[in-house]
Amino acid sequence: MKGILMAGGSGSRLYPLTQVVNKQLQAVYDKPMVYYPLTVLMAGGIREICLIAMERDLPKFQQLLGDGRQWGIKLEYRVQPHPEGIAQAFIIAADFIGNGPVTLILGDNLFFGGDALPRALADFKGGATIFAYHVTNPECYGVVEFDAGGQAVSLEEKPARPRSQYAVPGVYLYDGQVVEIARSLKPSERNELEITDVNRAYLSRGQLQVNRLSRGFAWLDAGSSSSLFEAAAFVQTIEKRQGIKLGCPEEAALRRGFLSLEAFEKLAASMPSCEYRHYLEGIGKEAARQHLPLPS
Repeated sequence: MKGILMAGGSGSRLYPLTQVVNKQLQAVYDKPMVYYPLTVLMAGGIREICLIAMERDLPKFQQLLGDGRQWGIKLEYRVQPHPEGIAQAFIIAADFIGNGPVTLILGDNLFFGGDALPRALADFKGGATIFAYHVTNPECYGVVEFDAGGQAVSLEEKPARPRSQYAVPGVYLYDGQVVEIARSLKPSERNELEITDVNRAYLSRGQLQVNRLSRGFAWLDAGSSSSLFEAAAFVQTIEKRQGIKLGCPEEAALRRGFLSLEAFEKLAASMPSCEYRHYLEGIGKEAARQHLPLPS
C-alpha cells in the first residue's frame, strides 16, 4: 500500500493566514498540521508516500520533511498546478500509484482513537474503502446514505438537504482502478474533480465498502479558522491529559519498526532542547526499559 498526502489547494477558508504560509504548514498546537495525517499513514504501515502541493509551497514541505529517510520512509513530491479537486491527486500521482493500492489522506484532517484506520489498511483486499462519521453539519461534507440493512446506497457532495448525518472523512483506500476512474471524471459545478464521484463509481460497481467510525473515534477538519483553533485545543487536551503526543512521526516510525531504537534515540538527540525532544527521549527510555512493548 502506498500513500498520498494531499496538501494542495489555496487555503482560502483560512485567509489571511494562508497568504504566506500553506494551510498544512500552520501549527496545530505544537506541530505543523501536516504531521498529523503523515503520522496516520505511517501508523498504518505505509512507507512510500507522495505529498502533493502547489508549486510555491513544495520547497517549504521539502525543507520540513525532507525525503523521509529520518523516519525510515520514502517521501516523494508532486506539483498541483491548479486546485481542481481532491480526485485530481490520482492523475497527478498516476506514475507513483502504478497499479495500486493507495490510501489518500487530506492534509487538513486529524484522526484520533481506536484501530479502525490501521485495521482497514491491513484488511484491504481491493475495490474502495471509505469511512462514515456522525456529524451535526453534514451539509459541509460528502454524505453517505445507508439503507435499513446498513449498506451504503448513495453519496452526495455537500448536499443542501443531507440524507443522513454521516459525513465521509478525508481518508480513502482504493485499488488500481482509481487512476482510470479519476481520468474519466468530468468537473462538477464547482469546476472540480470530486472525490465523491470516485466513490460513486466504486459504489456503482458494487466495490465500495463503508466503515462507520465508532463514537470513541475523533475526526477533526482543521480547514477553517474556527476548526483550526478547535483542533489545537483538542490536541492540547489529549496531550496534557494522557501524556502522549498526537501526530508524532518519530514515534510512529519506532512503533512500526521503521526505525531501530538506536536510530530513534539518535534522531531525538539531534533535536534542540524542547518539549518535543524530551517526549521522544521518554518514549525511547520506555522502549528500552526491560525490552517491554510500547503501548499502542
